[in-house]
This record gives sequence, structure tokens and C-alpha cells, in this order.
Amino acid sequence: MRKICVSLVVAFVLSACGQAWNDPYPAADAGRNILYTAFTDRPKHLDPARSYAEDEVTFTAQIYEPPLQYHYLKRPYELIPATVEQVPVPRFYDVAGRELPPDAPVERIAESVYELKLKPGIRFQPHPAFALDSHGQPEILAKNEIAKRQTMADFAKVGTRELTADDYIYQIKRLAHPRLHSPIFGMMADKIVGLKELGDSLQKAANDKPANEWLDLDAYPLSGVEKVDALNWRIRIKGKYPQFLYWLAMPFFAPVPREVDRFFSQPGMAEKNLTLDWWPVGTGPFMLSENDPNRRMVLSRNPNFHGQTYPCEGEPGDRAAGLLDDCGKPLPFLDQAIFTREKEAIPYWNKFLQGYFDASGISSDSFDQAVRVNVGGDVALTDEMTDKGIRLLTSVKSSTFYMGFNMLDPVIGGLSPRATKLRQAISIAIDQEEYISIFQNGRGIAAQSPLPPGIFGYEAGEQGIDGTVYDWVDGKPKRKPVEVAKKLVAEAGYPNGRDEKTGEPLVVNLDTTGGGMGEKSRLDWLTRQFAKIDVQLVVRSTDFNRFQDKIRKGNVQLFYFGWNADYPDPENFFFLLDGNEAKVAKGGENASNYANPEFDRLFMRMKNMDNTPARLAIVRQMNRILHHDAPWVFGLHPKSYTLSHRWLKNRKPSDVGNNTLKYQRIDSAERAAARREWNSPVLWPLGLGLLVLVLAIIPAVVGYRRRERRAALK
Repeated sequence: MRKICVSLVVAFVLSACGQAWNDPYPAADAGRNILYTAFTDRPKHLDPARSYAEDEVTFTAQIYEPPLQYHYLKRPYELIPATVEQVPVPRFYDVAGRELPPDAPVERIAESVYELKLKPGIRFQPHPAFALDSHGQPEILAKNEIAKRQTMADFAKVGTRELTADDYIYQIKRLAHPRLHSPIFGMMADKIVGLKELGDSLQKAANDKPANEWLDLDAYPLSGVEKVDALNWRIRIKGKYPQFLYWLAMPFFAPVPREVDRFFSQPGMAEKNLTLDWWPVGTGPFMLSENDPNRRMVLSRNPNFHGQTYPCEGEPGDRAAGLLDDCGKPLPFLDQAIFTREKEAIPYWNKFLQGYFDASGISSDSFDQAVRVNVGGDVALTDEMTDKGIRLLTSVKSSTFYMGFNMLDPVIGGLSPRATKLRQAISIAIDQEEYISIFQNGRGIAAQSPLPPGIFGYEAGEQGIDGTVYDWVDGKPKRKPVEVAKKLVAEAGYPNGRDEKTGEPLVVNLDTTGGGMGEKSRLDWLTRQFAKIDVQLVVRSTDFNRFQDKIRKGNVQLFYFGWNADYPDPENFFFLLDGNEAKVAKGGENASNYANPEFDRLFMRMKNMDNTPARLAIVRQMNRILHHDAPWVFGLHPKSYTLSHRWLKNRKPSDVGNNTLKYQRIDSAERAAARREWNSPVLWPLGLGLLVLVLAIIPAVVGYRRRERRAALK
């Protein structure tokens, strides 16, 4: 007995010196090249025709390969080939089909033609959809065979094949499939020749078939997309639309093979979640090997991934940051990426500090523990983070948040001097810098226009400031005094906040929902901002559906909105203020219903231009018009703060390039050593307790054995 107790103590001590006692991962994974991270919201769609959410592209961008991608390191963002040999240069044609020169006026261009040429030898991930029967045809399983399968791992027979132009054409057709409800079909139907007509044909065909019957898209032609040969295809676009190149870098235009669509359409598949929406199939560096969105999701290296290498160029500072150390090495570096669902911020944060997650964001609860804001607004890590070798990565997101004025409102809307001065005064009074400091933990920069940094046309310095709201003082923008705003209110006909004719107080209404600006502390702060210029703010809180209905009908005065870039181009922000996109009149995305003929004219010129000095000059004119008219209170461009451990290499924030996992690398030995150091239990109290227990037991055991021996002698 004494030997057993002593052995237990020794065994405990030895085990504590090996794998960390609280390690949540299997011992067999120790030392493997695995990235560990977390997700909070479960993805709803992984089908590239349907997926559009940020929490979904985390996975789809690693699996699917559209023709183009963004350079991982260069800023501003630069498109480069992914599966094609080069970024296509469009050819332009007039209504008679005659080719036009590259600098042809926009009004003469009837069609733009993009020709894409695939790199040869790219192959799909291993998948049962590519398994062939004895006749060399895709294998179709009997329903009773499908019933035996619960996950994709239950399909033992798999195959692969080379990527072809047909796979890209098939996916473009899927955008028009009426049962998929692709979020970009309406937009692309206005751009891709024949896509709207295809949608009409597919709708009729779907109406004539049972809901669960497969629709073979190869049987339905798409006039605007032409296969040239196995590796080449052409896409015809109506007019000139240079932003189409950005769409070619999104999963919407990634390849989906006909066999995969047919495979998942077999009866009995959908009932088991064996669908493309649950199990994506691609040519990218990773494939989804485990999908339990309530617990964890696992991406594993695609053994068929083609030869891409780590970039050898970047922007200034990348070499010093070690971001070029892996120049020319084959991708990906990781064997797996394991995503664990963490619904609560505190457990997520604690596991990061223990080294069990390789990177983390910073919640408001953990901000002070992680970051300190120095005098002058500079941000640095706390000593605790620095001592652990944790790194802080910051970037301004390609997003904008603003307070919109309904330009149809009789009080604050319209382009009259009275209403314009009132909007200008409100823009000055709302102290965005204070808001960012209090409610964003400093994570943002005050917006000077719709354009965030990284987008062509954004300008830092005096050239880029909103001259209506700011002065340029000592080399930086300074918000105009409240007295200037109060003077504008008086000039608008409301001295001291009262109508000069009726004496009634000026009251404006903000419509909001429960989240975001609907939080009481933020609304209290906002009410005080209006009070500075003697304007009374009334908050009308409602549910999301009612709020959206009021926006659609124009039954609001003020509201808060935000916009995340679909692609890094000024057109993708300025269109939110285009009169042709007015929410009430056109059903578009211009929720302010702003309409200035000069702004609209400049927008039509600017949106189809290449990024030239001439385009920049037009962007400047458009911004000056917006600064004067003030249809928005320009709010902020949020900053992303990300922490990563020292063993996670090659990590650089990117807002529009989402296929970033293939570039990242883990030093697993350094991670294992840190985990042991940070998670070693305090052994001496427990060891001492066990020793006391052993010493207490030994006399009893000895006495018991003596009695047993005496009883035996009797």
C-alpha cells in the first residue's frame, strides 16, 4: 500500500511536467502544425452562391478559389491571379459589335469582354463526387446506401479531377438558380449579359419540377458566358464596369463542378445535412474535414493544392516585421486549423492567455488588461502582454459608420440654406473623437468622408479633411468650436434652439433599434451633444423590422447606419449617396435619399474610371459637395485590434483579402514550451497534502496487517 501511494505522487508529478494539466486538446496533437482559434457565430451558408457573411467567409475563402485574389501584403490592396494566369484586361465593344480602344468614352461602350485563362494542372480536393464507377462515370448511390452515411467521412471511395472552365461557368449559372436565392443575383443580372434571362428560364423550369428534383444547369444556356476551350472562358458585361474584377476575387465566382451539384442532389442527402451548403468542395489550400457549428469546425490541408508560394514583396515595414522571412516557400504552412466555438468572451480570452488559442480579438471587458492608451492617443500593450511576447496588430477597417439625415424631411432635409446649415451645425456638435474614446476604447478614427483608409481617393492630411467640421491646426484636424455650430443654428432660423417665428423649441427625432446606438449610455451621450447647440433630441426606439420599414418609407429624421466594403473602390462607398439609389424613390441603398444633380453627375463619371489623377480630382470634388451638403454626420472608421502569440508567424490584417490562412505559420515547439510554462500547476501544496495522506494511512495499514497476521496464527 505504501508503494502504491508513493507511486501515485510520483506519477502525478511526472505527468504535470509533460503535457500541461489543463490542455483541452488531445495529447496526440501536441507538437503538430495546427492553428487553434475560435469563432462566436455559427455560419449559416457555405455554398458560394449563397454565402455573404463575415463569419462564413472565414471558412469559404480557405476552401474555394475564385479566379483572382488580393496580394497578401501590399497596401493599397492589389488584385493578383489565383487560378488564372493573369488579371484579365477587358476589351470594349460598341452596339454594332466593333471593338473600341481602351480609352473609349464610357457612353460608347455597349459591352466589356473579360477573357480568363486557367493555369493548367489545378485539381479539386479528394471527394466522393469525383468517384467513378466501373464505366468511368460519376457514381450514383442507391438511397439505402446513402442512408448508411452520416458524414462525409463515411464515403470511403473518393476521387478528383482537374479544374476546368466549365466549373466556373456552372457556378455563374448557379447565381441565377431560383432555389438558391443568391444575394448578388439581382446585381449581377444587371451586369452579366443573359443572366436575367437565364434566371427567368430556371424559374419556369423549377416551377415545372418537384422541389427536391435536381435541375441540371448544363441544359440551360447563358449567352453572356462562353467556353473557349477546357481552360478558357469569356464573360460579357453590359457597358463598362471595372469593379467586376473585384467580384472575380469573391467566392461567388469560385468553381462548382456539375458532379458535386449532382452528388448532393441525390435523394436522402439533404436530410443528413449532406449538402454543398454544409460541406463545401474546392481547389483551395484547405478542405472542411469536420463541421459541428455548435462546437467546432476543422479545416485540413488539401493534399491536391497546387503550387502557390509565399510572397516576396510587401509594403514598407513588412521586412522589419518578419513578414518576408518565408519568401518563396510553398503554401500552405499549416496542416490543420481548428476553430472552437466560444459563445462567451471571458472563456475565449482566458484560453488565449493560456496559449490554447493562437490569436484573439480584444473585447471591452479585456481591453484594459491588454492595452493601455498613452498620452496623445498612442496605443501600446500592457506589461503583462509584453512579458508573454504577445503582439498587437492594428488596422483601420474598410468600413464606415455614420448618422444619416433623411433628406426628404421638411425640417432637416433638402438642399436649402436653412436645412443645410442645421445639418452642418449638428455635424460639428457631435464630437466623434470623444465618442471613439469613450465607447470604442479608441478603436477608430473620425471619418472625414465616406471613404476609409486603403480606398482609392482617401487622403490623409489637410487635403482630406472635412472643412465644414474641422480646421487644420498645428498639423492635424481640430473640430470647430461649438460656438460656430450655434451660430449656424441661429442662421438656420433657430436662435438659442427656438424657431424665430413661432418660438417653439427645435426638436429632432432619432430612430434606432435596441443594439449599438440604441444602448442607453450612448443615447444619453448623444442627447448631450445636441443639447450643446440647444437642440432637443427625441429617441424613438423600435424593433429591427419596424425600423427597416420606416427607413424604406422615409418616415425618419435621423438614423445610424454602417457599411462594410464589398471591394476596395470608392464607387462602393459613394453609391450610398447616389440619387439613383434613393431608398424611397428607387428602393436602393441611399437611405438618406440624398439627391444632388452635380454629385450624381460626378459619380456617373467617376464610377467607371481607372485609378488615375483625373479620377482622384473628381473624388475630391464629390467630397467637397458632401462636406457642404452634409447628408451624413460622418462618424468613424473602426480600427481592428488583434492579438497574436509570438509563435504565430506571417499574420497581417486584411479587410478584403479573406484567404489568409494559407500564409500563416506556427512554431509548434515554441508554443508547447509556453503552454507548459504558463499552465504548470502549483505542485507543492497538493504534493504535501498527498504526502500527509500517505503518512496518515501507513500506520493504519501496518496495524491492519499485524492484526491480520495474528488472526492467522490463531
